[in-house]
Amino acid sequence: MNKEIFNLPNCLTMTRILAAPIVVFLLYLEMWFEFRLGAYGAFAVYALACITDYFDGKIARSQNTITNLGKFLDPLADKLLIGSAFIMLVRLGPDWRVPAWIVIIIICRELAVTGMRAVAAEMGEVVAADKLGKAKTLAQSLAGGFLIFHYPIMGFDPRPVGQVLLWIALLLTVISGGNYLYDFYKKWISSAG
Repeated sequence: MNKEIFNLPNCLTMTRILAAPIVVFLLYLEMWFEFRLGAYGAFAVYALACITDYFDGKIARSQNTITNLGKFLDPLADKLLIGSAFIMLVRLGPDWRVPAWIVIIIICRELAVTGMRAVAAEMGEVVAADKLGKAKTLAQSLAGGFLIFHYPIMGFDPRPVGQVLLWIALLLTVISGGNYLYDFYKKWISSAG
């Protein structure tokens, strides 16, 4: 059991979970003290954590260490990291240009899909992320990175790129969430009939 829990992919996923409060703390430093290094530090931690999302899956597939725990923790880690970052970006105010209503839709979708996964688990099924869900996570991760970085550097302003990516992420969030729920509904109806 410990071998399944503490394999390398799951440990990488757990570091992503631990990164969420660090990103929040660093963004609070930015907010309270207008400490620009808080945003840069938050970006560095956030970017490293997002990179682990790529490697945990790649390693799990190459080493054949895909576990039900990993299938559960991986999307949870994404939700915690990205959701925490987006909530902080709204809290940081209008200069950060992250509308609260977009973050609300994103978080509500994540809660709905997480609830659906819990019900599916009770039915004996593990619902892993599909390609559309992975594209959504990538768009959210990139949007968060550009928006956390925030400050123009060497003439490049990351905010417009982050905003475009945020709109793309919103679209993919809604479509992929609907897709998950529709697929689950079909399975639920077929198992009930």
